[in-house]
Amino acid sequence: MTTSRTKKFMYNSLSTALYQIVVMLVGFITPRIILQFYGSELNGLVSSINQFITYFSLIEAGIAGAATFSLYKPLAENDHEGVSAIVSATKKFYNQSGLLFVGMVVAMAASYPFFIKTEDLPVFAVAILVVVLGAKGFLEFFTLAKYRVILTADQKTFVISNASSIYILIQMIIIVVLAMLRINIVVVYTVAILALCTRSFLLRRYVRKNYPYINYKAKPNVHALDQRWDALFLQVLGAAQTGAPVLLATIFTSLTDVSIYAIYNMVFSGINGVLSIFVNGLSAGFGDVIARKEKKTLQHSIKDFEFAYYILITVVYTVTAVTLLPFIRLYTRGIHDADYMQPLLAVLFTVNGLLYNLKTPQGMLVISAGMFKETRYRSLAQALIIILGGAALAPAFGLVGILIASCLSNLYRCIDLLIFVPHRITKLPIRLTLKRQLLSIFLCIVLSLLVSLIPFDQQGFIYWIGQAIVVTIVVGALTVAVNYLLDKDQLNFIMTRFKKLLKTRR
Repeated sequence: MTTSRTKKFMYNSLSTALYQIVVMLVGFITPRIILQFYGSELNGLVSSINQFITYFSLIEAGIAGAATFSLYKPLAENDHEGVSAIVSATKKFYNQSGLLFVGMVVAMAASYPFFIKTEDLPVFAVAILVVVLGAKGFLEFFTLAKYRVILTADQKTFVISNASSIYILIQMIIIVVLAMLRINIVVVYTVAILALCTRSFLLRRYVRKNYPYINYKAKPNVHALDQRWDALFLQVLGAAQTGAPVLLATIFTSLTDVSIYAIYNMVFSGINGVLSIFVNGLSAGFGDVIARKEKKTLQHSIKDFEFAYYILITVVYTVTAVTLLPFIRLYTRGIHDADYMQPLLAVLFTVNGLLYNLKTPQGMLVISAGMFKETRYRSLAQALIIILGGAALAPAFGLVGILIASCLSNLYRCIDLLIFVPHRITKLPIRLTLKRQLLSIFLCIVLSLLVSLIPFDQQGFIYWIGQAIVVTIVVGALTVAVNYLLDKDQLNFIMTRFKKLLKTRR
């Protein structure tokens, strides 16, 4: 069983790595194209609408979380009837949620254009753009979601990642080509919908071939998804941390400020996407271990993961702190309708990103253990901090105020999960995780100040990439050296385990 988990982890990690690289590259290319050919205001408009659509899509999050958790046991026991009953229930609830999603998008299309001031598009065009950007959600609910759930629960996210990589590349090509032809932005995103059909086709074909025993018309086991409302509650509140800033910026600032936020956030979304490679590859595996009640395996595994993950985010966010502004300067070169060079924003984004990722190992275990109900009020407190704090600070401080509220929200959640997870899930001492988190913060501050003395050449991206590589090597070596001095045995064990993974892959 351990070998099987290891192989699935390798497949999932490699395919997710490729997918996140694609997402990151496309995430850099597409906004630049929109900025260049349509301007900051329309880029802010698209970012704002997409954030609302993302929130609407969260009505399915409870189904996905509850269904995935419920499928761990029947899949582990090869209970085909049990799997079919849960998938049938999942399909039923997705169809119901899909109708609700359609209603929410239509309501937004009818009201949103009257709350947004833009001279680049008439009211009816903004309404159509809302529907077009929401069309992706339509297809997700009615054709794709049930396949994604079964593959996630069975630790086969590599299938989803590969299909999604193909879809995103096709979509980018469509947007870039049509934008360069100066086609109306509404038409551009309308045509781009066609790319999503590719992913739906690939996932449907794979699931039908590899899970022929699933009866989608079986009597639905609706009780297996009783936790869907608790899971939904957790997902909606969790999304407040990532989505609320754009919504607050839309309400309290301008579309130009939304665009500025979106460009900085683009970098950190890419970073979080790369870091999620490790979480996505392990989440279902931890869920399987918890479902089997393998306590010692869980404790050893989470200690290893925390140690390696905190080293990783220390390096990543130290490098980000040093290289972010030079990157923004190059990325927005030639764009003069907004001031994108804002050092304070860069600092706050980096701090917020580090705090967000410090709690990732603990947050992953909450989801893997299916503890949606037990953590809902804790998540509510986190959401209220960002929403109320952002609403209070945004009128006076703009984006800076919103980011300060976001930092405070993530700091609270770090402390909360630091106490909750060891007590309720792992039964490990708190001090071990706390020591690693504090070390990560300390090293980020000290190494950022030290490495920032290296001057960045502004000649172009090639020079920036070369210097970023040098910074990464220096920071990585220093971070590993400090951790080696403080915990030599743990680092040696991680390296030994990594070598075994490579041998298994061969």
